[in-house]
Amino acid sequence: MRDVSTWREPVPPDGTMGEPRARGRFGEYGGRYAPESLVEACREVDEAFRDAWADPGFRGALARLLAVHAGRPTPLTPARRLSEALGVQLYLKREDLTHTGSHKINNVMGQALLATRMGRRRLIAETGAGQHGVATATAAALLGLEATVFMGERDIERQALNVFRMRMLGAEVVPVTTGSRTLKDATSEAMRHWVGATGDSHYCIGSVVGPDPYPWMVREFQRIIGDEARGQCAAELRTGVPDYVVACVGGGSHAAGTFAGFADTPARLVGVEAEGGAGAARGRLGVLHGCRSLFLQDDDGQITQAHSIAAGLDYPGVGPEHAHLRDLGRARYVTVTDDEAVGAAVRLARTEGIVPALESAHALAWVIGAADGGDLPAGSTVLMTLSGRGDKDVSTLKELL
Repeated sequence: MRDVSTWREPVPPDGTMGEPRARGRFGEYGGRYAPESLVEACREVDEAFRDAWADPGFRGALARLLAVHAGRPTPLTPARRLSEALGVQLYLKREDLTHTGSHKINNVMGQALLATRMGRRRLIAETGAGQHGVATATAAALLGLEATVFMGERDIERQALNVFRMRMLGAEVVPVTTGSRTLKDATSEAMRHWVGATGDSHYCIGSVVGPDPYPWMVREFQRIIGDEARGQCAAELRTGVPDYVVACVGGGSHAAGTFAGFADTPARLVGVEAEGGAGAARGRLGVLHGCRSLFLQDDDGQITQAHSIAAGLDYPGVGPEHAHLRDLGRARYVTVTDDEAVGAAVRLARTEGIVPALESAHALAWVIGAADGGDLPAGSTVLMTLSGRGDKDVSTLKELL
């Protein structure tokens, strides 16, 4: 476990995670670095989202879908035995209990409704761990849309369960055989495919990456996590607000949604990256998949391959708003190794009866290490978003345990 950044005081004022500046900028990050053929498509998505997000009818329809189909609100679960062992009060925001088993459904339901509003009949998506692909296939089936999901060949092999689920739901799963055959390459292929399909298709990006308005739009669809947790903490905690808010970060969608609920509070925000995919930790300024952010690069500025045992963290960069939060000192970004994540997954299973996704286990590994190492003061209250359940990772864990 490695700490790679620190907080600066004081906490920035309200509005830190508000609407981006002109041209989709979060500080020096973000923007719309899209091919000319996609600039108009991004503009249409931007206009449609702004119109929909200001429409109480759209927001009400989304809230109803998330309640009756996705199972919101998700509970806040005290991890009692693990808290006692660590000497802190750990609460889990249970996104693993949503329909489809992860936070991805929040964003996808929003984008699928937006696509329908725009008259689009097909969703295009990329996926790494498969959870975004499953959520996309689910929303498409529910709303009568077609779905095409691009997935790296390597991820198809290690996430066979989710591939089956997508196909059972009626989605076309397209293997990507180029490059590292993981999430970065699946995203590149999905964007290339969108170039020729903007007339009838909506690209449903799964994280807070991509050209404007996607980083902002996806964060707003995921903000429900932080808003719910804020209210639940107010009712559950004596102080009303936790001392620490922790989430794993690949591109960083559920972390952005969680942080958005607490950005204007004294809570300390911690994003936990995979040691082999740490864009916020070791990335340099660059442009990939339509936005300017922090990416792993070689000396020639070429994007290098990421590695993580968790397919959803196997991405060589981080969303632009996370890069901005890092620069502000509002959020701290740390890294965790594969072995630490696996150990944390086992420990949660055996103390709380919860098998987490390996992505979420990275966040838990930091909490465990920080508590044991004294970085989390005794008695601290910690909110951690459990982004997904571990069913999809059973094959990987069986090989290691």
